Amino acid sequence: MNKSFLKVLDGAAQNPPPVWLMRQAGRYLPEYRALREKAGDFLNLIFTPEHAVEVTLQPIRRFGFDAAILFSDILVIPHALGQSVRFAAGEGPRLEPLAGAQGVARLAGEVDQKVLAPIYETVRQVKAKVDGGTALLGFCGAPWTVASYMIAGQGTPDQAPARLFAYREPAAFAALMDILVDASAGYLVRQLQAGADAVQIFDTWSGVLPPEEFARWCIEPTRRIMAKVREQVPGAKVIGFPRGAGTLLGRYVDELAVDAVGIDWTVDRGFVRDRVQSRVAVQGNLDPLVLVAGGAALERAIDAVLEAFAERPFIFNLGHGIVPETPIAHVETMLKRIRGK
Repeated sequence: MNKSFLKVLDGAAQNPPPVWLMRQAGRYLPEYRALREKAGDFLNLIFTPEHAVEVTLQPIRRFGFDAAILFSDILVIPHALGQSVRFAAGEGPRLEPLAGAQGVARLAGEVDQKVLAPIYETVRQVKAKVDGGTALLGFCGAPWTVASYMIAGQGTPDQAPARLFAYREPAAFAALMDILVDASAGYLVRQLQAGADAVQIFDTWSGVLPPEEFARWCIEPTRRIMAKVREQVPGAKVIGFPRGAGTLLGRYVDELAVDAVGIDWTVDRGFVRDRVQSRVAVQGNLDPLVLVAGGAALERAIDAVLEAFAERPFIFNLGHGIVPETPIAHVETMLKRIRGK
């Protein structure tokens, strides 16, 4: 068994570095689009293990990435807490917005594990199908990011509804975060017990928070999740991804015992190399749009990422998810350049 991905999480640099892409199972692949049409509803795609296993494995078969990531969505947690969640074609997720403390009080106190059981079955089946060199990554959304969708009912540019809720009704917001901490920790534990080699916590909207609120609503809930997970799964490998954190990445890795931290494409690489990668493995940070552009721009960007990070523990990835219009040929070019082929 030679999982270079896990060796990096253990603190060992790998040459070439392992590579996977956020949203690597998705709309840029024709095989995904065909199965998505067959499945109909997006939630049906997630909660049917036969479909979810196939989608998880599609990019592994095509590209040979070093890690497979469970095909699911961060909003399965509010769905399992009893909040109405649907995915409208071309519009993204739509939830019934939480209206103040009364909305939080109507949520179930804990997730319905029967709802999430098909996801754990997907993990078990994928684990049985991947070869020994491919790591299996589970994930959840961080409480702040999940709460922002639950409160607004959809994604918003600056997450103003959630920020206002937290300022105006701090007790109710803290109660919501408590629910999400417990739900997320249990969700990750079950993924690890089902066969995930590591898990990633996506805090997609952490970058909209000022430093004090970043500590309160990003770092502290993640710390609590990690403590609960490692209490039940000692030594569990965890990657944190506080997108948009910028220089607050330093505080994030100082205060959280993550095994790696994901970095987006806007952060200064010199700062990350000197302040962050000196403490923990890093993952990222190619601009998803340069992968769309291709050509000389892509080659220069890949080389810059490798030059900055490859001598220390590093996982090559994008700074966020791959976008649907990405040409498959550009992904193939990227992999050849990273792997020196």
